[in-house]
Amino acid sequence: MSTTSYAPQPGAAPLGRMLRAQTGLETRMLLRNGEQLLLTVVIPSVLLVLFSAVDIVATTGPGARVDFLAPGLLALAVLSTAFTGQAIATGFERRYGVLKRLGASPLPRWALMTAKTGSVLVTEVLQVALLSVIALLLGWHPHGLGTPSGAVAVLLLLLLGTAAFSGLGLLMAGTLRAEATLAAANLVFILLLLAGGVIVPLSRFPGAVRPVLEALPISALSDGLRSVLQQGAAMPWGDIGILAAWAVVALAAAARFFRWE
Repeated sequence: MSTTSYAPQPGAAPLGRMLRAQTGLETRMLLRNGEQLLLTVVIPSVLLVLFSAVDIVATTGPGARVDFLAPGLLALAVLSTAFTGQAIATGFERRYGVLKRLGASPLPRWALMTAKTGSVLVTEVLQVALLSVIALLLGWHPHGLGTPSGAVAVLLLLLLGTAAFSGLGLLMAGTLRAEATLAAANLVFILLLLAGGVIVPLSRFPGAVRPVLEALPISALSDGLRSVLQQGAAMPWGDIGILAAWAVVALAAAARFFRWE
């Protein structure tokens, strides 16, 4: 007669399962946060409807205003989630000791950051889908998605933009106090919204500051998306190069200077 042993078998779950579980948890926490939803979903959607319907800002390029605004607000959605939202959430997790406790768990620290990035990507998919539906209802005609190279260009721009902003957000959250991160992240969001080519064309700014603005990641992302989706360009290599450089520098700096406590 055999006996069944109920002795505990301690040990970590497989890494893939831990990573999926943490990504799901991070995503649920983000979507349950009302302030985060306001920043990542409501504000870009309202700006898209408002500036498409009301002739407040003179736009450039072919097509209706929504053809100019939709790519810029897709870039703003990436900024709001990958940079502003992640910086604020991670900053307060660091202040309250959440990161310290998670860092002592079987989940490796790099996997925790990967899970955070995964939750950002899931949220961005929802954002892009929602904004695209709203823009299409407003008369948007994306021109570059009809070719494989155009679709690849849009995907590459979004991924590089996410990497760049995620690195900058983690760098800010891992080096500044939580209150300073909250203030700085919101200030940067407003400044880049106004001066990053999202709703105001960079050609409207003085020539002396235009080269600096064009080198910003939000400008490269919005300009690259606009080149493909409004003008039908195949692959905006210049904008992709700027985003890639920002992504490499920001992620390397975040990995070097991020403090868990």
